[in-house]
Amino acid sequence: MDSSANKPFKSALKVNDGIEQPPSVNIGAARHFSKPGRKLLASDTYVGGIINGNRTVLSQAITLIESSLPLHQEIAQTIISKCLPLSGNSVRIGITGVPGVGKSTFIEAFGKHLTSQGRKIAVLAIDPSSSRSRGSILGDKTRMEELSVDPNAFIRPSPAAGSLGGVARKTRETIILCEAAGFDIILVETVGVGQSEIAVHSMVDFFLLLMLGGAGDELQGIKRGIMEMADAVIINKADGDNLNRVNVAMAELRSALHYFPPTESGWQPVCEACSSITKKGIPKVDEMIKTYVEFTRENGYFDKRRLQQSKQIMMNVIDQALHDHFYHQTDIKKLMSSVEAELQQEKISAYVAAQVLLEKYFGGGK
Repeated sequence: MDSSANKPFKSALKVNDGIEQPPSVNIGAARHFSKPGRKLLASDTYVGGIINGNRTVLSQAITLIESSLPLHQEIAQTIISKCLPLSGNSVRIGITGVPGVGKSTFIEAFGKHLTSQGRKIAVLAIDPSSSRSRGSILGDKTRMEELSVDPNAFIRPSPAAGSLGGVARKTRETIILCEAAGFDIILVETVGVGQSEIAVHSMVDFFLLLMLGGAGDELQGIKRGIMEMADAVIINKADGDNLNRVNVAMAELRSALHYFPPTESGWQPVCEACSSITKKGIPKVDEMIKTYVEFTRENGYFDKRRLQQSKQIMMNVIDQALHDHFYHQTDIKKLMSSVEAELQQEKISAYVAAQVLLEKYFGGGK
């Protein structure tokens, strides 16, 4: 008899533990409302607090939006519906740029310029997590120390985890609440990279691209679709020894922008430079956005774009609801495993597999 049969098997292969995936429920939101003494308010109480500019109530309402608990979502949607007639009076500005371009510093300088004029601003961030690790792309984001204590400013980061589509939807809903609270400027910052620019572009009136002079990305940026979405290109850090490089980059970009196809709005994208440190050029950015808003309101594009965005949001919600309904069906879940097995064994093609599942879903498989 082989004595080795009773010995424990030892392998030279070490398998590390995988990254634990978070639950679908927003744990932060759940803990927030599960603390002793922390009770949910009536929807009218939340709405009243938001309208009266109560920052604490506004933050709590946004936390409900971020939560995935059914009860929280039910209250959140009621709040959104009641705030909707009071929204739409702000100018929504999207701000994007590669990591290191100085988005947070720019937003603080620009935000302080706006609040110094008595305007109220809300700063929101689109920060999608990694789809694998659920970790934040830029978790240790630079703090806007001055703006965060400004009584005319409200800063709210996006949820720490979730799909880009989910985060974008929550940001759109947060915009409605912030507008109902009286904020007349909404700044939406892309913290992540890639598809987040498209998500932000789909929810703002003016899209601003921040770039660096002398970093070698001026002409590379022209090749990217992001350039065609921008209503303005602002070259940041125009100060000190960097001024010459900024001027060269600005001349190149201004020349290149003339070769871009005409925009639907009729607006010719503008390229300017600024310094978030010295504040030089910041007022010019403000005037440029005012000019754009006036221009697009006069030709009707401003309202047309808002309507297009609302229609797209409607379609996105329908798509997501149909997606969720399909995959939550018990019969589909049971059939899925057998269909996947046949697909793996190459007994059926991917198209036939999809057809089998769709026929079952629509009742044709009964």
